Amino acid sequence: MLSAESFFALDGYEHRDLFAGTSRVWEALAGLKAYVDAHMAASLRHEILTSGIPLATPLVLHHGRFNCAREYEITYGDINRGELVVMQNGQRLEGASVLMAGSVLVGRHISIGHGVVVESGAMIKEPAIIGDNTEIRQGAYLRGYCLVGNRCVVGHDTEVKHTVFLDGAKAGHFNYLGDSILGGGVNLGAGTKLANLRFLPGTVRVRHGASSEDSGLRKLGAVLGDRVQTGCNAVTSPGTLLGPDSLLMPNTTAPSGFHPARSVIR
Repeated sequence: MLSAESFFALDGYEHRDLFAGTSRVWEALAGLKAYVDAHMAASLRHEILTSGIPLATPLVLHHGRFNCAREYEITYGDINRGELVVMQNGQRLEGASVLMAGSVLVGRHISIGHGVVVESGAMIKEPAIIGDNTEIRQGAYLRGYCLVGNRCVVGHDTEVKHTVFLDGAKAGHFNYLGDSILGGGVNLGAGTKLANLRFLPGTVRVRHGASSEDSGLRKLGAVLGDRVQTGCNAVTSPGTLLGPDSLLMPNTTAPSGFHPARSVIR
């Protein structure tokens, strides 16, 4: 009931090993730092990548090399559908990614996949892993130990900290995600907040049925199963677990604890 497999279809997910050996889904968060550190790709290197300073010029990343984007013809389609097109001398550069001028990278332990766009004003702090065909929109703030899958959206004014996105998860507008896991195809309405810290001291307990158990985590936000949707300005309390295909309605606070698949919280 509380295993990762109860919340997510992990077949085909590149980072499914994060959940290996866990009996409770939140245990993956306890291992997230070690997993990201162990799976970090080669460090980003370019003379204009200066830690914490906005990029003065747009860059194209292709086969691990950065070049000034002004040398290319770029068409921005639907990023999640792989419609970013980067052309050089009439030839398409398959898998190229684009970092717009004004985006900020803090540290070099940041892995960026194929077909990614990082828009102006976004800030990414190390370490972070960003999957293919993912969009990091203007004003997004990734605070470290973020594991973002393929075809995801980290949207405008969205803050993400120590959080996992499975493939296709989207947090498009004015969201906060702390110490949380978003399943495949999850969509957060504008203003959704996943609270991760109790007012009172101590670790977060997870209620299920008539009992509860200690997560062992001082900070635990939400675990949203595959295809969960939240309405605008919805909030989850620390230690909220929503089963697959659940709905959290607009302007609603989800109580902490386990909610089974296809729950509707009003």
